[in-house]
Amino acid sequence: MGKVLRSYELLEERMKEIYFDFYRETYREGTALDNKTKELIAIAASLSAGCQNCLEGHLKKAMKYGADGAEIREAVAIAVGVAAATIVDRSDLANFEMNFNELLKKASKAEKAEAGSES
Repeated sequence: MGKVLRSYELLEERMKEIYFDFYRETYREGTALDNKTKELIAIAASLSAGCQNCLEGHLKKAMKYGADGAEIREAVAIAVGVAAATIVDRSDLANFEMNFNELLKKASKAEKAEAGSES
């Protein structure tokens, strides 16, 4: 018989209880967000966190709570947009810290000067 994946197996029982209490509280009825909206958020969060099992579970729950394909696709698109913005943010910070645009300008000037001396 093959291996069986067992979620939460490496957590102490007390920590599992804390986690599940928190999880149940976040999905409690009567809060500001309905469960369908929570599941759409969870889909985007699962994608961002890279949690495949989470994603599959939240896709099923979202449909159970009435999410349609258009709503799920929109949640995915939002996750894609945030992920892309993360790349822009990181490159902006790198440029700020390294003054990368100035380095590019200097490299371009050096290339032009070298090309001019070869003519």
